[in-house]
Amino acid sequence: MRFHWGWIEPVMPVPYVPTLGPARWGDPLFELLEAVVDVAGTGRFLPHDKDRRWGDTKTERVLAAIEHGQEQTLIPTLVERGRGVVKVHVYGAAPDSLTAGADLARKLAAAHGAARARIVWFLDADQPDVYAQGTRVQLKDFTDGPGHPPGVPIQEHKEPAEGAGFGAFAAAMAEDGFAFLHAQMQAGTVGPVLTVLHDGMVVGAIGPMETMPDVQGDARLLPQYFGVLPQCRGRGYGRALWRAAMHWGQQHGAAYQLLQTEVGGASDRLCRAEGLSSLGFVNQADV
Repeated sequence: MRFHWGWIEPVMPVPYVPTLGPARWGDPLFELLEAVVDVAGTGRFLPHDKDRRWGDTKTERVLAAIEHGQEQTLIPTLVERGRGVVKVHVYGAAPDSLTAGADLARKLAAAHGAARARIVWFLDADQPDVYAQGTRVQLKDFTDGPGHPPGVPIQEHKEPAEGAGFGAFAAAMAEDGFAFLHAQMQAGTVGPVLTVLHDGMVVGAIGPMETMPDVQGDARLLPQYFGVLPQCRGRGYGRALWRAAMHWGQQHGAAYQLLQTEVGGASDRLCRAEGLSSLGFVNQADV
């Protein structure tokens, strides 16, 4: 499949590539789109795919049923985890673009035996938050420096801090991914995790702290699991962890970090307050 960049660029309000996620304006988006199509169905990761750290096989792939035209482009993917999800990424401004995407998603979900069908569409950064139904893509540029110091003591651990109750913290925060992270730390397969203590026990964490070269060779600080126990929120621990993570990224040569934060959520408000740049919104809805 070969794309006409002149057709896609005007209807791509957010630099987002199916199966890879957000990128930066200025990244070779056209080449990235073609690359994810070229490896579709092989199970291989692209060298700069952030998901490489979690497994040996890519579990989301582009499907061959791409619809590419001057007014809209529909790029379907299949997530092969669990019972399966078909996602149709809608790049288009036509009045019926979302309807066309939903129809294609339902058809492909049935054809591939996927349990869920979903559409993904995009809004530029100037749109009001009220129109968003998903996440905001945020950019931290380390050329501006790491930002304020944490202001609270933060610990760095390569192995779980079991003496400080990291396992109990991870179990309590399992829905935020920390049980999975705990297992990865025990296996020694991920980078360090930053924690904050209250009365000697872990009550918040962010990690794993890792960088990876992007398609242009720039070091990217990868997204982390991030959370504080509900009973310990409102004490500044989350902000301290976030600031410590930014200092870690600066010290380890990161050029930038890209994040997707739930619009209006605690992480979203924190990142906005810390001066990150919004690149737009990624919306999703099951159909």
